[in-house]
Amino acid sequence: MNAATRLKLPPVVMPEQDPVDRVHNVREVPLGFTPAMALQEAQRCLHCPDQPCVKGCPVGVQIPDFIKAIEEGDFAGGIGIIKQTNLLPAVCGRVCPQEEQCQMTCTVGKAHRDVGQAVQIGKLERFLADWERENHAAVIPQIPPSTGKRVAVIGSGPAGLTVAGDLIKLGHAVTVFEALHKPGGVLGYGIPEFRLPKEIVYKEVSYLTELGVDFQYNTVIGRSLTVDEVRQDYDAIFVGSGAGLPNFLGIPGESLLGVYSANEYLTRANLMHAYDENSNTPILHGKSVAVLGGGNVAMDSARTAMRLGALKVMVIYRRSEEEMPARKEEYHHAVQEGIEVHFLQNPVEILGNPGGWVTGLTVQQMQLGEPDASGRRRPLPIPGQISNVPADVVVVAIGNSPNPLIPAALPGLGVNKHGGIVTDEETMETSIPGIFAGGDIVLGAATVILAMGQGRKAAGAIHAWLTRATEVARS
Repeated sequence: MNAATRLKLPPVVMPEQDPVDRVHNVREVPLGFTPAMALQEAQRCLHCPDQPCVKGCPVGVQIPDFIKAIEEGDFAGGIGIIKQTNLLPAVCGRVCPQEEQCQMTCTVGKAHRDVGQAVQIGKLERFLADWERENHAAVIPQIPPSTGKRVAVIGSGPAGLTVAGDLIKLGHAVTVFEALHKPGGVLGYGIPEFRLPKEIVYKEVSYLTELGVDFQYNTVIGRSLTVDEVRQDYDAIFVGSGAGLPNFLGIPGESLLGVYSANEYLTRANLMHAYDENSNTPILHGKSVAVLGGGNVAMDSARTAMRLGALKVMVIYRRSEEEMPARKEEYHHAVQEGIEVHFLQNPVEILGNPGGWVTGLTVQQMQLGEPDASGRRRPLPIPGQISNVPADVVVVAIGNSPNPLIPAALPGLGVNKHGGIVTDEETMETSIPGIFAGGDIVLGAATVILAMGQGRKAAGAIHAWLTRATEVARS
């Protein structure tokens, strides 16, 4: 099939649950490609010699090669190609913002002058990962002889899992310390079941277990074990403890009953199954829920509220739709499900009754001025335009800050003004030799694939560090 013919092929539409049905369950919304759909979508790839899509991928997945394998019907070969650089393909195929990365640079999208027309790389990645899981086709690579070196990974989020997978395949012993009772970090507690089923996260982690990675749960480094104890027992440490400290607006009323951080709200629902009527996890099933923020976490919180039985859910965002950071797909799904999005409104107070319970919000109408440091137009208040919005639950979803526990336990560790660990951009090494860091603890709240990209850099640098240490010991 020549390039002109391929360019004429339209994107394949992935089937989804009907919005009327899906707000009453937590099953995954997009249903995935069939083999015929995957083949049809794969045929849209032009197999460009310069591979711009690969350059747009933070972990360098050989995208044209795995798409070619799909075209040839070699699904096992395709997933093998992906796993050379990405051990979490089922996760990345679902939650990575491909439209801002590999698909942004796709020649097909550029030819149509519309990134929405790009080859759907993420959906094809998901197809191969799902095929492997459903057909029990995972291949466990042969692990080289032990190097005798031990690495501690703090946190089992995307960065930590990437480091663990890369280093175990190089012959180093790896122990992952996870504070929670389940693996995955933000993949487990932060992303809802209907967007990322937890069985998929746990299956990806089980692959690492089969490779030989040791997972220690319910272990809070800095509490269960001191950092010094870990340093004594391991040759190198990677810190991937994430950005789990929720941010608040600092407005009156945030201490009222019925106000949640998005972290707490989603953790109760996702990791502790508050959506299940048989669960003992307490959560307020508000009838009118206001979610403050405009990112993916805000959309996740709003869509979760619908599934918890809310009659009305509002996302309140101080900028316009154009500036909203949420993925277009997530915003589209939220609107489909009946969620109201109130643009250009800024909460200035949370209102409550004498008993201390939330009753609503006071919001300030905004207008957009000149761009600020983020590159988005700055929201400015319109004098005199203030109104009240009734609500009985408020979820604050305006971002998170790096977890402060590890930095506090390591005197001399360099941190920035936001509390994030400062690292070398290429090696991810911190100011303390032998200690590396990556993911949200460095970036602040970022994407799964960017965290994995930092994990890949760190793993290479840790391997070099351990190799040098071995050579010095032998000399």
